Amino acid sequence: MSRVAGPRPTHEHPLLGAPRRDAISALLLAMMTAAVFILVADDATRGHIQHADASFLRKMIAIRSGSLTAVAKIFNYLGLVYVTLPVRLAIALFLGVRRRWWHFAAFATSIVLAEASIGLLKSVYDRARPPGSLVATSGTSFPSGHAVAASVTVVAAVIALFPEGNRRYAWGAVAAAFSLIMGLSRAYLGAHWLSDAVAGVLLGTSIALCVALGVHALREHGLTVRNPGGEKTPAQPVAARPETEIPQAADG
Repeated sequence: MSRVAGPRPTHEHPLLGAPRRDAISALLLAMMTAAVFILVADDATRGHIQHADASFLRKMIAIRSGSLTAVAKIFNYLGLVYVTLPVRLAIALFLGVRRRWWHFAAFATSIVLAEASIGLLKSVYDRARPPGSLVATSGTSFPSGHAVAASVTVVAAVIALFPEGNRRYAWGAVAAAFSLIMGLSRAYLGAHWLSDAVAGVLLGTSIALCVALGVHALREHGLTVRNPGGEKTPAQPVAARPETEIPQAADG
């Protein structure tokens, strides 16, 4: 009797453990993101947003202290390309070495889309930064590039690295806290208006989750991807199948 082994199993966990729940979350986030961008763009509401931003900046200036400023400057450093680029490359390399090509695709696509959106949106809105920033800045203000980069990186990393369960929830909470503190630190330092930071966090998170939804849908619908080695990665995780016996024809 000869034996034919079934397909080799893939070890990639599903990007989303509850796609319907995550789709609703992504939709709500996208709506909130769009609302902030519309409010800042609309002549009728921009003045109210600017007034709230200026009021928040005054409060931040009033509570400044040596320790808070030191922490905020650490977050400023963590958002620089000298930190984010090596972290992103390390995550992408890990996913590639582990041959987790669907996770790699979701992570890399999120990063590329987020980085492309920052420059485009800054040029479209062309908003001036607050006066008196405590750190060096360049370019226009809306949205916060630090907030976009931090949120998309940590959220996309959690989705790619951890399957549905307690570990994903725990690291997701860490990612959310990191994104929020990054955003607040930008407003505290006077590098951005509060609405810049809020828009950045919402945009980065929305991109990471929406891309994960898209890649998950492609995987569920049976698309295959070809990895750099030329092998095809099946869309669905394939469970190991029992070997199939093929009867031999009788001799003579």
